[in-house]
Amino acid sequence: MKAIGYQQLSPISAPNDLMDIELPQPVATGRDLLVKVYAIAVNPVDLKVRQGAAAEPGLHKVLGWDAVGEVVAMGDGVTLFQPGDRVYYAGDLTRPGSNAEYQLVDERLVGHKPSSLSDAEAAALPLTSITAWELLFEHLQLARTEPNSGQKSDEVLLVVGAAGGVGSILLQLAKVLTGATIIATASREASRNWVSQLGADYVVDHRQPLKPQIDALIDQHGLGPVTHVASLHATEDYFDAYIDLLTPFGRIGIIDDPEALDIMKLKSKSLSLHTEFMFARSMHQARDMDAQHRLLERVAQLIDQGHIRTTLGKKLGKITAANLRAAHIELESGRAVGKLVLEGF
Repeated sequence: MKAIGYQQLSPISAPNDLMDIELPQPVATGRDLLVKVYAIAVNPVDLKVRQGAAAEPGLHKVLGWDAVGEVVAMGDGVTLFQPGDRVYYAGDLTRPGSNAEYQLVDERLVGHKPSSLSDAEAAALPLTSITAWELLFEHLQLARTEPNSGQKSDEVLLVVGAAGGVGSILLQLAKVLTGATIIATASREASRNWVSQLGADYVVDHRQPLKPQIDALIDQHGLGPVTHVASLHATEDYFDAYIDLLTPFGRIGIIDDPEALDIMKLKSKSLSLHTEFMFARSMHQARDMDAQHRLLERVAQLIDQGHIRTTLGKKLGKITAANLRAAHIELESGRAVGKLVLEGF
């Protein structure tokens, strides 16, 4: 089967960093699905793995943790799917990724693809949807409401790094499923417009001090204090500002990897800090691995009911080493808005 992989750690500009290769087609056993991959998306995790994990000697490492495809074979333990089902998933960080024509994935990590979306539109969603959902409802524990119920709460959610992949779906989930007031950060006009379209009630500039801007919103619009923070980028830079802004017993949820945080600064307000890593369930074979299946099924319902839209930002052509390299370069630039997707081999 066709695949894109690499062997040595090297900058993305190196000519053999990502290569078109041929690999044996895998065989499904147990609870695994064999999926014929139709579309993929690129995430920061692809960059981190490529920059930090070399392939085993003599082998190629295949990245990719967002995919849409068709179930073509199943292990004898599969109960949730049938051959021919169109599916979407992020998969398991410890197994070969979706930058290949065929991939094995545990059915408990897979959802039926939203029927109202194209393959490319759906490929933009799995990893970020899982991350955003777990962050909002398992870690930050925002109160959930029925979709677009109009019910408002006293919760005020600050989303830092809101224009990226996770932020783009998190804003929508928060808008549709909670009564929180949402303050998003963005600096460029394009990203400010993007987050406003996706559900931000107010937008502030993360290149400027946050507290004066948010204090002005509170004074002007009668908002309550910030109760929750979803920190999706540069947590170290904003950590002290979060502590200053948050009400006592507030919650901070992070998805990035700060080198060091002084958590004792949280104590005077009894704040809590939560780390979200969507691969934790699969990596450690958690007893509730199927929570990600149920989550993706619910997101698909919300999409097909018209409550949530795809976060596809740009399609970069077919799934080839050259196009994948271009996607990595654009993602590394930090200027991508929405998700970068490739489709077809």
